[in-house]
Order: sequence, then C-alpha cells, then structure tokens
Amino acid sequence: MSAFKEERLMQVLLAPQISEKATYIADKNEQVVFRVASDATKPEVKAAVELLFKVEVKAVQVSNVKGKEKRFGKMTGRRKGWKKAYVCLKPGQEINFAAGE
Repeated sequence: MSAFKEERLMQVLLAPQISEKATYIADKNEQVVFRVASDATKPEVKAAVELLFKVEVKAVQVSNVKGKEKRFGKMTGRRKGWKKAYVCLKPGQEINFAAGE
C-alpha cells in the first residue's frame, strides 16, 4: 500500500496524546489517540500508523481542537489549533508505548 510517500507518512504522526480521556478510550474502545499534522487526512493517518507500529487499523476518526484564548497582562492572544486522530485498531492488535518502539 504505497499510495503515500514514506517521507510524508513519517511527518503525519506528531505524538501520542496522553491524558485521562485518552487512557479511558484506549481501555474501553481499543482506540489510540494521536496528535497529527493539521493537514493530515484519515487515509494518511491510517497508513502512517500501520507503517510505524506494524499493526492493522480498522478505522480513524479525526477532530480539530481549537486553540485556547490566553491573556498576558492586557494583551490577549490565541494558542494554535491542532488536530487529533482517534485510531481504532483491529481486534487483537495493540500499540505499547512503554516498550520503547
């Protein structure tokens, strides 16, 4: 499945999203949450996860997270928005970040 360039796939996944919500989702729904490039598409995310972690992906859901408005004294500013991907793995598949892959 080389529809995408390998260089591009290496830049799609930025980091795993580690939070209480992400841990709950991982336990309950067999999903893993990643922070992804803001121009990444679902097929690119699927191909990147399969390439990097050698697992089979069943589905990908993507959500845009809006940046928070923050104040610094009188000045108000905005943090950058980012994109989050919920990757659903096929039964029996697992990604273990603690193993140091």
